[in-house]
Amino acid sequence: MNKQDLLLEIGLEELPARFVTDSIKQLKDKIESWLQEQNIAYEEAKMYSTPRRLAVLVTGVNEMQEDMHEEAKGPAKKIAMDAEGNWSKAAMGFARGQGATVEDIYFKEIKGVEYAHVQKFTKGQQVKDLLVHLKEIILSLSFPKNMRWGNHDLRFVRPIKWMVALFGKEVIPFSITDVETGKTTRGHRFLGKEVTIEEPSSYEDKLREQYVIADASLRKEMILSQLKKLEEENNWVIPVDEDLLEEVNNLVEYPTALFGSFEQEFLELPDRVLITSMKEHQRYFPVMDNEGKLLPHFITVRNGNEDGIETVARGNEKVLRARLADAAFFYREDQTKDIDSYLKKLETIVYHEEIGTLAEKVGRVRQLTNDLAIALNEDQETTALADRTAQIAKFDLVTNMVYEFPELQGYMGERYARIMNEDERVAVAINEHYMPRHADDSVPASTIGALVSVAEKMDTIASCFAIGIIPTGSQDPYALRRQASGIVQILLDKDWAIKLEELVDMSLGLVVKQGINKKEASEIREDMLTFFTARVKHLLADKEIRHDLVDAVLSGEIGNVSAVVHRAEVLEEEKDRPGFKESMEALSRVMNIAVKLEGEPSIKPELFENDFEKALYDKFVSVKEEYHSESDAQKQFNLLASMKQEIQPYFDHTMVMAEDQEVRNNRLSLMKEMSDLIGSFAYMNKVLSL
Repeated sequence: MNKQDLLLEIGLEELPARFVTDSIKQLKDKIESWLQEQNIAYEEAKMYSTPRRLAVLVTGVNEMQEDMHEEAKGPAKKIAMDAEGNWSKAAMGFARGQGATVEDIYFKEIKGVEYAHVQKFTKGQQVKDLLVHLKEIILSLSFPKNMRWGNHDLRFVRPIKWMVALFGKEVIPFSITDVETGKTTRGHRFLGKEVTIEEPSSYEDKLREQYVIADASLRKEMILSQLKKLEEENNWVIPVDEDLLEEVNNLVEYPTALFGSFEQEFLELPDRVLITSMKEHQRYFPVMDNEGKLLPHFITVRNGNEDGIETVARGNEKVLRARLADAAFFYREDQTKDIDSYLKKLETIVYHEEIGTLAEKVGRVRQLTNDLAIALNEDQETTALADRTAQIAKFDLVTNMVYEFPELQGYMGERYARIMNEDERVAVAINEHYMPRHADDSVPASTIGALVSVAEKMDTIASCFAIGIIPTGSQDPYALRRQASGIVQILLDKDWAIKLEELVDMSLGLVVKQGINKKEASEIREDMLTFFTARVKHLLADKEIRHDLVDAVLSGEIGNVSAVVHRAEVLEEEKDRPGFKESMEALSRVMNIAVKLEGEPSIKPELFENDFEKALYDKFVSVKEEYHSESDAQKQFNLLASMKQEIQPYFDHTMVMAEDQEVRNNRLSLMKEMSDLIGSFAYMNKVLSL
């Protein structure tokens, strides 16, 4: 079968760098999915992207769609034919819908029921006639933010300026807004010009001639190679932040790395201030010596060639010099005030109009920190240090430096606290209380930092839920999911003996006490627990715990996060061992019948009528006593599983639902108390039988 290459390029006004990678992956995936759905064979799909274009080149695309032979399933035989063997309207409609007649119908048995079937044949079409659907793929792309332009109704990430759509040497005709597809693409905005793409395979080379490196991975290799060369020539170390590299790569079409310098005096600023100024605001790479000491140089990547590169370097030096001069001024100015003056300013900063000021939030966090420390039996010194940390943890938010560089919150708090003679442990904990800042970040190393971190995050979640700010879908403006995940990670890491339910009650109680809640506390509590359950489920899923085992350990209360995780890990390990299925069946049987008890359980051994009841009761009493004195999840599971030996003969010889109500309730009471014990480990009746 003849084959052609397919090229689709969308030319745009400059995309935000953070949108480029996800957008091109999305376009490639959608094109490949469409080709597969249409039974169009191809060899390989390659993606190209720059700030001004998203393009996909698909090689070896068949010119003809594959013929399709399908077996279509219709209604059951009893619906397709009446008692006399006549075809029903349902059968005739089914056949007609498949392009067949009732004479083509035959029956096949599926799970004991016969169903009507027909063989369906669809002749493959010419692929070039189907490719106009690429327009629908373009319009189906989704982006974090869209815009409209001109008088067009289309909402898209940026205005579309040109489109190239080729199948072989033929243009695939369609238009979006007032832009028609064609063969003409555009080179580098300043160094290149328009160029005609005669066939898809020449796309990358043609653009390279116009100073556009369309392959993002190749651009990245060029940048890294240029950085390496600068390192070798100057005996430097250039630490490469992957996120910064990705962003810089998506800002340029033709990369040329160059370096600049700044005054030695600016090295008196904290390294993080210098790096933040360079990285976050200017997209520069810092430069270090072989001992890891920051040097007064920076690396930037120009979108162009080496022409006039000295002028470009001087311009970047001028911009950075102004930034660093501001930072130096802020750093000196911030140290002229004391912490108390900053805390006073927090009273004038509104955290949220329905929640209150930052000072009020600090008050709740401070109280919650103390309540948590008491609940965990922390010593007096730790509690006092945690209290001081909670009191001053937010003071740096109103410093000049953090106002100008919000990314430095916590870091500057630690730095200034140390300068202002706070206890070293408090200074470190001020920074730690923001941790984990993101999915790959560490949890606070110190107990003090962990206490304040949990308290601060819990207060944020409780106060937001209290006024109805609950994450839905992709909407989570206050990053509550991340904060809840942080709490769960800290509880697991510190192995604190506190239930999540207790934390929710503590934090919600303080919020309700200040009258922040818009609805009943019980409703808010339920919403918060559902929210936290989802975070724990996510944590267990990341640990590759089977979904039914996750449901089993989370069907009751969440409780101690560390204990929940350990129980889930035990079930995951046990599930493939001999005897697991039999143990689950025995324990599940107890839990399933226990729900029939009405009222509170009350076991009366004198009402037992056979030795199997007595044996099970004695075993349960022994297991329960040992279970509650045992903290190791594996040993707890082994104790519960050991009851299988008494459970099986019990059910073989005992009718739980006896006619005598007193006997029945006594037996159900035993089942209920056993079920409560089993459920404290996991709801075994949620475990799927294999």
